[in-house]
Amino acid sequence: MLPEKKQILVVDDEANLRRVLSAQLSRDGYEVHVAEDGEAGLAFLKEHHIDLVITDLRMPKVDGMDLLRAALRDDPSRPVVMLTAHGTVDNAVEALKTGAFDYITKPFDQNEVRVIVKKALRTRDLASADATRDVLPSPPKEGAARFGIIGESPPIHDIYTILERVADTPTTVLVTGESGTGKELVARALHENSSRRDRPFIKVNCAAIPKDLMESELFGYERGAFTGAVGSKPGRFELASGGTLFLDEIGEIPNEMQVKLLRVLQESEFERVGGIKTMKVDVRLIAATNRDLKREIAVGGFREDLFYRLKVVHIALPALRERSSDIPALVSYFIAKFNARLKKNVEGLEPETLERLVAYPWPGNIRELENVVERAVLFADSPRIRLEDLSEELRGGELPDVARFVATPHHPGTSPGFVPDDQLPEGGTPSRPDGLKEQVKAAMSRLERELIVRALKQTQGNVTHAARLLKISRKGLQLKMKELNLRERDPE
Repeated sequence: MLPEKKQILVVDDEANLRRVLSAQLSRDGYEVHVAEDGEAGLAFLKEHHIDLVITDLRMPKVDGMDLLRAALRDDPSRPVVMLTAHGTVDNAVEALKTGAFDYITKPFDQNEVRVIVKKALRTRDLASADATRDVLPSPPKEGAARFGIIGESPPIHDIYTILERVADTPTTVLVTGESGTGKELVARALHENSSRRDRPFIKVNCAAIPKDLMESELFGYERGAFTGAVGSKPGRFELASGGTLFLDEIGEIPNEMQVKLLRVLQESEFERVGGIKTMKVDVRLIAATNRDLKREIAVGGFREDLFYRLKVVHIALPALRERSSDIPALVSYFIAKFNARLKKNVEGLEPETLERLVAYPWPGNIRELENVVERAVLFADSPRIRLEDLSEELRGGELPDVARFVATPHHPGTSPGFVPDDQLPEGGTPSRPDGLKEQVKAAMSRLERELIVRALKQTQGNVTHAARLLKISRKGLQLKMKELNLRERDPE
């Protein structure tokens, strides 16, 4: 079966340019659609799936900037490339700061178009394969904490503490974690909660850029620097000046570029490719990776000096399985989101469905959870999502040890950490609440209590060892035990 062609929309009021660009992109194997102005382009985007938009900057009715903003609102991960004449390059640079992926100057070079389109679509594919959407707008009050991040588990509170201390500083931050744990969300939180919030936030996915183009992408180039360089062009460091540059997948940067990146971090200066003028920039750098950079250092794949220069502050994001008490709140958010998108009216989950979601190990992290909830909302025929609304993989199969412990039906004597409803501490919540909010709170409380009880039992009541087992601080465990009215003798 042949792979589905990528869908590209070309928007320009010049009929000849539309024909030329459409013919080239079609020869390159893309499905190309055209619109004669921004208004027609907006209408087309509302009705069709498009992977990439190429739009002129100056057009009647709706110009390229308005089309850019609308396209990003509709789908922030869809790249938009601007077409501009030499006289409007400054406007194109402003478009990049607004969120455009790149720009092409007229008359354009076919090879330049080909490279930019491939890079844009590769970035889109990587974003789709990654685990979480960039931004979670307007999270619900219940279970939603500061910085637009949903979660109240101890690991997430540790993240909040770091964000509060370092957000409004120029300090370089390294964000690590598995794919889908929310690395870009944290980077945006750092930017939005700093004094740079009104300046550009420029993102570069290093995995999407060919190695031979990395330098020109980051530092820009002068006219004639290489074949196809028909004009000078600023790099991402220039575009981010005064704001924040987010280098995602930093582990993909080739060794020869790591030296130049180290220089920028140390001296805040660089030269464009083919240029002699030294440029000074004020950029706050945030880097992210799902690789083990220490292992890369050991095998010569990453410079040790660059690693420690990036790791001034390190934010290690937990996998979803390590913060499973946040799953009910995340599910609540996603249900509300997909109710609005799919025009459904799902009220919540059946208790056994929630237990199954909490128990699952989530190798794909938050993005996998989001996809599961979207599917469940789509197929739900009743007010509450039932087990049969989940995929076969989630409905059946063996769960990991800890997950199986959490998901065990709650009957006296079946679990060492079980506390029946009639024996809950004062203020405890029954296991089958009526509303979604109460259901979420009950599930979170029950899960936290059972995991803590099990950890204490396994460590013979040693709080320090139990905290280490749960990957939280001793103080955090003591506070949670106090909240849940747990004492060291409870595991007995």
